[in-house]
Amino acid sequence: MKLLRKLYKLIPDGIICLTIVFALFAYIASQMGTPQMLNTIMTTAHDLLINTVFYLMAICVITGALGRLFVEFGVVSLLEKILRPLMKPLFNLPGVASLGAVLTFLSDNPAIISLAQDKRFSGYFKKYQFISLTNFGTAFGMGLLVVVYMVGQGFYAAPFIGLFGAVCGCIVSTRLMQYFVIKSCPQYKMEDVCSAQEIEELEDSGVAKPLFQRILDSLLDGGRTGVDVGLAIIPGVLIISTLVMLLTFGPAASGEFTGAAYEGVELLPWIGEKLGFLFEWLFGFTDPHLIAFPITALGAVGAALGLIPNFVEAGWVDGNSIAVFTAIGMCWSGYLSTHTAMLDTLGYRHLTSKAILAHTIGGIVAAIIAHWCYMLYSII
Repeated sequence: MKLLRKLYKLIPDGIICLTIVFALFAYIASQMGTPQMLNTIMTTAHDLLINTVFYLMAICVITGALGRLFVEFGVVSLLEKILRPLMKPLFNLPGVASLGAVLTFLSDNPAIISLAQDKRFSGYFKKYQFISLTNFGTAFGMGLLVVVYMVGQGFYAAPFIGLFGAVCGCIVSTRLMQYFVIKSCPQYKMEDVCSAQEIEELEDSGVAKPLFQRILDSLLDGGRTGVDVGLAIIPGVLIISTLVMLLTFGPAASGEFTGAAYEGVELLPWIGEKLGFLFEWLFGFTDPHLIAFPITALGAVGAALGLIPNFVEAGWVDGNSIAVFTAIGMCWSGYLSTHTAMLDTLGYRHLTSKAILAHTIGGIVAAIIAHWCYMLYSII
């Protein structure tokens, strides 16, 4: 081990980087062909930009405007008072955080950032709690879409069992992130995100405005914040999601590589087949192709949902799989492609690795709980 460390220190980082990148793309090109690989990368990234990123940006604009309106007219304060008894023991967060859960459940992960950037919302949090909002909001991301989609596929009890699993995974992820933050930056445990004076100044400026102006300013300012967030998530979605899909999907229906979007070398399903015994024990998966859903959900849960009809047609899925997909799809919901941008927007990029680790564990816990709850439901 010491010898390996010495050798590692002697090799320049640039050589290691070039070796890994060259080996990865050389493998993919050997399977697909270099022209087809390059075309697939470009067309997949373009399709993600047009059909995923701009869609998410639209969601961010709408939810940002709605969230700012709720903050302006006291909905946040009302939720803080009503839900404080529930939020504190489960998530160690102020009751006002429930608004973030609602907005992300109805839309997507970045909605929590649009809300968090308002000081009248963030003023309720200590810094370690505020940072954990990235994990908290992500665990509810696109929840309504996931549940409704699964019900539309003909599964009714399983998606709601998965929803329960996602909530459990959210508790684990949020509290684990808070632990990591306090351990890394102990001062954040006592520091407030905003001073009382800053909040009072905002409240005073809002009350002094006419009603119509308050509504208009809230909608426009919140929408503008949504645009900023939408732009911030572009690099993560395009880079990570393209790579994940390149390693997950297979060739075209003809069996050849054409350079179209969403073709790939099926490396991840191959790995899933080799580790099938582990996934069967943890999640109850009975087919190696099913591992493609959680892997794809790392980059974009919307893309992962697109796998379901083919899985159903092939007879690979059952109620247990749908429960696990719902739990892990909600809890992860593309966190690899959004966590970096979200924490960067909040100003805590240096804690990204801790957020990803905490959320990886939370998503696995969500899937395991959904699997065993479904087994219990089947017995009953």
